[in-house]
Amino acid sequence: MSDRLSVFKTYKLYVGGKFPRSESGRVYEVTDPKARWLANAPLASRKDARDAVVAARKAFGGWSGATAYNRGQILYRVAEMLEGRRDQFVHEVADAEGLSKPKATASVDAAIDRWVWYAGWSDKVAQIAGSANPVAGPYFNLSTPEPTGVVALLAPQGSSFLGLVSVVAPAIVTGNTAVVVASEKAPLPALSLAEVLATSDLPGGVVNILSGRTAELAAPLAAHQDVNAIDLTGAAPELAADLERAAADNLKRVVRPHPVDWPADPGTGRLLSFLETKTVWHPMGV
Repeated sequence: MSDRLSVFKTYKLYVGGKFPRSESGRVYEVTDPKARWLANAPLASRKDARDAVVAARKAFGGWSGATAYNRGQILYRVAEMLEGRRDQFVHEVADAEGLSKPKATASVDAAIDRWVWYAGWSDKVAQIAGSANPVAGPYFNLSTPEPTGVVALLAPQGSSFLGLVSVVAPAIVTGNTAVVVASEKAPLPALSLAEVLATSDLPGGVVNILSGRTAELAAPLAAHQDVNAIDLTGAAPELAADLERAAADNLKRVVRPHPVDWPADPGTGRLLSFLETKTVWHPMGV
């Protein structure tokens, strides 16, 4: 028999490229679908949410100003890092969602492939979202997509990893920065993803991950004047309605919750949800 003590994993928040505990010092128990204890996760507070917004805003200038090619390279690097830790994520997803190992493996593989898929869109989205517009007069009129800013993402509750990746990757590949509220019941894959992001060349603050009570964290994010958009995927219908009303105060872009088949082809809907269109007039040379 071994006389070693088990070394339990300590899960932390991910804010501004660092791994703080919640400022409140609170944690909550995370269990599997059979109510077996898995770990203690940090119970983030409103103050943590505000700190995450500050970090996301600070990172926005550099990330949105990076070349599309560079952002694609970084997303591809995330996929590389996940491939190297594939077994860990298969184990965590299986525990979090009560899946068999083959089903958890399929979910993790799909999540890794999704990072690659969105990485490929980084320098191509302008071709489908931009245009040269016909105008009467000696001008060029060009419309180009630009990131909307800081985006709050409520990760899906049931798909703790594939669903999470499917809302995070399309938001950041176009130059937005994100504050992510992980699945309340199954936050551990999201908190482990933070460790991958921290070592994959992604600048600190581009993605900030909070765990805790979705309603408690979503309310200050929806009302925050420095959050430009919010994805309500992980919100229950009644909560989503309240958040949408709060988001209207500063005209946030809102993605309403709707049923999604996460393993299916994601299309470009989410990719285009958090883009603004800038139109430029330029005189033609004589």
